Order: sequence, then structure tokens, then C-alpha cells
Amino acid sequence: MAYVNKEVVTFVEADFIYTVICSVLVFCFFNFRKKAKCFAGDVGSVSIAFILLFLIGRLIIETEDFSWIVLLSVYGVDSVLTIIHRLMLHENIGLPHRKHLYQIMANELKIPHVMVSSIYMAVQAIIIIGYIMCLDSGYWYLLCTILLLSLIYVCFMKRYFGLHQSI
Repeated sequence: MAYVNKEVVTFVEADFIYTVICSVLVFCFFNFRKKAKCFAGDVGSVSIAFILLFLIGRLIIETEDFSWIVLLSVYGVDSVLTIIHRLMLHENIGLPHRKHLYQIMANELKIPHVMVSSIYMAVQAIIIIGYIMCLDSGYWYLLCTILLLSLIYVCFMKRYFGLHQSI
């Protein structure tokens, strides 16, 4: 976000982004490890989500380009397709579950949480870098990204969702 704000289009005070970056780095120092030292829970994740939504919302408003929503594509595709999947299973989507792709990776495949987070971060970073390089084709890039991530999600669930059901 700081790069976009500085090099592509200014959409918010840079100090705000730098303050958020500092706080997230401190949080990661205590949590990006096998055994977390500080737990933020739902309040922490919702707070970070609101900050990110505010920043992306400002960026979309400033540029009048909704394709910047690609900045949330990894998490968005996982969330939307998990909801659709749960509806297909006739589950109450208001009840807790462990059916997100990242939860199956961590819980059923026993991939360490730090590795799962790193995979999500790397995939999202690659998508963002690609988007910035293809700004002139923003909506096409967004569409292709959503389709590719959806295909990956469906293939992953077809292969590994049975592990979750057997528990």
C-alpha cells in the first residue's frame, strides 16, 4: 500500500500507512512464530481488516477503479467460495467451522501455521506485483486472478476436503 501510495497514486497520508506498517511489524514479531507470544483474536483481525478496507476503499474512490479489489483476492476468493461450499453442504453459515482452505492446510494437512501464512502472503504479493505491472488491464487482470484462484480452490477442495469430513 505504501508503494502504491507513493509511486502510483496518492490516496491517503503516508504517515498513516507507515504507522500501520510499524504496528503490524511489531505484532508479527510476537506472532509470526510457531508459538505466538501475543494473541489478538477476533478483535485484532477485525481491526486490521477495517484498516485494510479503509485503505483499499480510499484507493478505489481516488482512482475510480474497482479493480484494486484484487488486493484482497486471495482472502476474498477463499471466503466467498467457502461460503458457497457450506451452502451447498446445507450448513448454517452463521455457525463456526474449519472449512477454509487455509484451515484445511493447517489442521488436516498439518502444514505449520507460519508456512500457511507465508504461502498466502507470497501468493497475494505475487498477485499485487503482477497487478501493478498490468495496471492498464486492471479488470482483465482481476477477472483472470479470480478465475485462477477459484480453479486452485476447487482442485484443492476436491483433493483434500475428504480429510476434513473424516474427522
